[in-house]
Amino acid sequence: MSTDMKLPELGENIEGGDVLRVMVKPGDAITKDQPVLELETDKATIEVPSSAAGVVKEIKVKPGEKVKVGQTIFTVDENGAGAAPAKEQGQPPTGDEQPVSAAAVAPKPAAPESAKAEVKAEKAEKAEKRKAEVVEMKPPKQAAPAPAPAAADSASIPAAPSARRLARELGVHIAEIQGSGSGGRISLDDVTAFARRLLSGAATGVGRAGGAAAEALPDFSKWGSIERKPMTGVRRTTAHRLTHAWNTIPHVFQQDRADITSVETLRKRLSKKAEAEGRSPITITAFLMKTLAAALKKFPQLNASADMQSDEIIFKHYAHIGVAVDTDRGLLVPVIRDVDEKDIFQIADETANAAEKARNRKLSLDDMQGASITISNLGSLGGGAFTPIVNWPEVAILGVARARMEPVYADGEFVPRFLMPLTLSYDHRVVDGADGVRILRWIVEAVEQPALIWLDT
Repeated sequence: MSTDMKLPELGENIEGGDVLRVMVKPGDAITKDQPVLELETDKATIEVPSSAAGVVKEIKVKPGEKVKVGQTIFTVDENGAGAAPAKEQGQPPTGDEQPVSAAAVAPKPAAPESAKAEVKAEKAEKAEKRKAEVVEMKPPKQAAPAPAPAAADSASIPAAPSARRLARELGVHIAEIQGSGSGGRISLDDVTAFARRLLSGAATGVGRAGGAAAEALPDFSKWGSIERKPMTGVRRTTAHRLTHAWNTIPHVFQQDRADITSVETLRKRLSKKAEAEGRSPITITAFLMKTLAAALKKFPQLNASADMQSDEIIFKHYAHIGVAVDTDRGLLVPVIRDVDEKDIFQIADETANAAEKARNRKLSLDDMQGASITISNLGSLGGGAFTPIVNWPEVAILGVARARMEPVYADGEFVPRFLMPLTLSYDHRVVDGADGVRILRWIVEAVEQPALIWLDT
């Protein structure tokens, strides 16, 4: 008996993703719960297990394709290896049935026609119910003709199913709505209020998220050969979220330079100790993370989010720091939790482990959620100061550039000092300009004199 294996529900708010690798081929005997597909959802990679045992008959997806929850990914012959024999003339499952276990397909006495009809009707009713559940997770239909973000873009947005359904019906993106509930959860009222603002903005020619509507691109093929390639899940999510952040947050960029001559000497000494103990080397990022955790306590407005739905500022009482990691798939931001409660060695270990997980596609969605602030260190790549975009709904991000030895005039002479450029990008709705200067100056002084972290917080 052939069974359609569908992409199962993979977690809360995960609606689908991109196929990275098909781990089986036609003719392979598989067991239940065996990994059969590698899927990229939003910013995480998931191995999808088989829900049935048998022999793979036909594979209906291939690497690079987008799949949704409830979509058939391959068919399995449950009469094959690993499955109990099924009666050949038995009732075949409908296309929307979930795969059944080997015990469920064991031979049974033939049922009367009336009983078969009742079973068929019951199965059809269950299938329709499952269809409704799958529809609940489909990407929103767009009212505008412009291309819409993929469903995976909204995977990490907390929202009630009824709110998602209303958003689809109104033609709005759930990821663009700021939730007023606990943890930013989106309610029906949030969707309705957002739709009303869109309608009022349309009358004045303003597009979503406060920006202008996207314009159609010219036909580049008129000037030469071109090639179109679909965005990966990570690139789609990055493009959508950065556009949303840039259009939502009024950015201010404050720059300064920290003299890390002394702390660099300390870093090298601690790094040798860590390596001797078989631990991760101590990086300047670890020092900066410890400093940022202290800054979050000293300056509560740095550890906050703006809730424009209720005209409130949400202050957070934890110090979780996101660390931007460059990978072959794009930028990923794992979160190190409770940095204020950890020593420099623990921070270095956890940061190194998180970066390795990011590059090996082992991060989960939970690994990348809940940051208070983000740090982006491009120092290893070279270049000068840069202005990073705030990672909404956070209100600030610290950009770190490569440190250089420069002459500094002090006490009547020039002396060589190791100077590191820093940029604090922040949300002007929450952090005033004067406070932005004070915050970055405190960070600079704390990096230059780490004792300040204990004396001034």
